[in-house]
Amino acid sequence: MRRILGYSVLALGAVLYLAPFVIQLVTSFKTDPDAVAHPLSLLPDPLSTDTYRRLATDPAVDFPRWFGNSLLVTVCVTLGRLLVDALAGYGLARLRWRGRDAVFGGILAVMSVPGVVLLIPKFLVLRQLSLYNSYLGMVLPLLVDGMGIFLMRQAFLQVPREVEESATVDGAGVLRTWWSVVLPMVRPALATLAVLSFQGSWNEFTGLLVATSDPRYETLTLGLARLVSGALGQGEQLPLKLTIAMLSTVPVLVVFLAARKYFVNSQLSSAVKG
Repeated sequence: MRRILGYSVLALGAVLYLAPFVIQLVTSFKTDPDAVAHPLSLLPDPLSTDTYRRLATDPAVDFPRWFGNSLLVTVCVTLGRLLVDALAGYGLARLRWRGRDAVFGGILAVMSVPGVVLLIPKFLVLRQLSLYNSYLGMVLPLLVDGMGIFLMRQAFLQVPREVEESATVDGAGVLRTWWSVVLPMVRPALATLAVLSFQGSWNEFTGLLVATSDPRYETLTLGLARLVSGALGQGEQLPLKLTIAMLSTVPVLVVFLAARKYFVNSQLSSAVKG
């Protein structure tokens, strides 16, 4: 009875978790009247692919541009965070320099500040530096992440110092030791940072909202927000909105599945150390 109860709870949780995704998928094949009249129905009546045809051909719903802009910004931000956060984390974990602890404390303090408080200063800085309405202005404010620096610092602290000392004896410099010796040993942390950075920048809305107002630079989040606000047409347009929302989750899912083995390795190594 205990096992039956446990599996029942797990099955109920799985249904509650997967139900919104199933509804999104089914609604993408509905017509607007059917989606409004039967929003939770799992049988489209009639079955329609007009939503996908509109995504590919409707100039008002520039889905290819939105997707391309999101992908460009997300890839640049993710690669930039992996480089910057890994360098900063290593510098805070291993290098000895005056004010290191104060800098780390400042990073922790900034992490506690709500992001919405910094929106107006970011907007003013971007306008002053002539970066408003540009890809560079969309990417630069997102390159440095306090949580990523903290995560990489903690990962580098777990690496035995004897490994770095051996590399130094062999003639490797600081950057060579970081790149060739230490960095491969913290791959689970890098994978975690990559997934979190990809997800965070892919779903970023407020930061991009103050970085651009030009439709040429709209991402999926900005385009979907404009669609939901009614700027791209009248009516509920539930199939169109839910289809864009569903398709926007696919890249994050692919990245997570590609990096899932590193999460497993990280958990196993933590259990062994424990």
